[in-house]
Amino acid sequence: MEISASLVKELRERTGAGIMDCKRALGQSNGDLEKAIELLREKGLASAAKKASRVAADGLVGSFISADRKSGALVEVNCETDFVAKTADFQNFVQDLAEHIVTQAPQALSPEEGGNGPYLLEQPFKDQAKLADYVTQLVASTGEKTTVRRFTRYEVTGAGLVQDYIHMNGKIGVLIELSLGQEGLSEREEVLNLAKDLAMQVAAARPEYVRRDEVPQEVIEREKQIFKAQAINEGKPEAIAEKITLGRLGKMYKEICLEEQPYIKDDQYTVAKLVAETGQKLGTEIKIVRFARFEKGEGIEKREDDFASEVMSQIKS
Repeated sequence: MEISASLVKELRERTGAGIMDCKRALGQSNGDLEKAIELLREKGLASAAKKASRVAADGLVGSFISADRKSGALVEVNCETDFVAKTADFQNFVQDLAEHIVTQAPQALSPEEGGNGPYLLEQPFKDQAKLADYVTQLVASTGEKTTVRRFTRYEVTGAGLVQDYIHMNGKIGVLIELSLGQEGLSEREEVLNLAKDLAMQVAAARPEYVRRDEVPQEVIEREKQIFKAQAINEGKPEAIAEKITLGRLGKMYKEICLEEQPYIKDDQYTVAKLVAETGQKLGTEIKIVRFARFEKGEGIEKREDDFASEVMSQIKS
């Protein structure tokens, strides 16, 4: 029978086993998920299978920048507890994985996650035929569910550089790309300081876009409707409500657009002004191309069962 990608994904999420192992187990079990889990456990993946139902919301965000600063990567790896996240083995894995992403240039996490290959989880890693198998080994050794959740990789074309910033020992990570008007400036102290400050700005101020022309029109229209409704509900006439809406829209841009944010080290400057003045001093144009900001565990609902609920759930099972 044909095994669907969604079934493979579900088995992988429940067991932590590699993609090909999941496909083989589902084939041998004729698509029976529970039997496939048993087959994987019989093949020595029991440790991963037992941990798969847990929530991995702890972990680390790691980064790596190439020596020429032309490429860089940001990756989030999750585990269950801060205790494992602080171990040398886990931290080394995250750092090695970030370097692997830079040098091996995967395009997506896995076929199930979408996108085109090469896929990170299917690439050879250290002593394993694929990264997914290495993760399974890590699960067995740490005793905790471990998940490579997401990554991004930047590569500069032309004059420019990539800069990273890791905050609070891996709680927040930032990757930012700058373009420069000419080659030979990426090692200048002024440029490096600017790149580091901008990465810190992203970490602290949580912008969503570089500039306002990147904000989707549907987001703008939605917020305009909300702002106008708020003003009308406050008893403002239609004409006044329109003006208030424009004012609140401008304030929104200052919050979500990096270039319009007040500079965290000197709020007399906007980020755009800081970038422009640095470029003028060097006699070139500097432009923020893009950025990524990962916060450990964001969007993952961490299960918090109390003791009584835990006992009851075990009785019911």
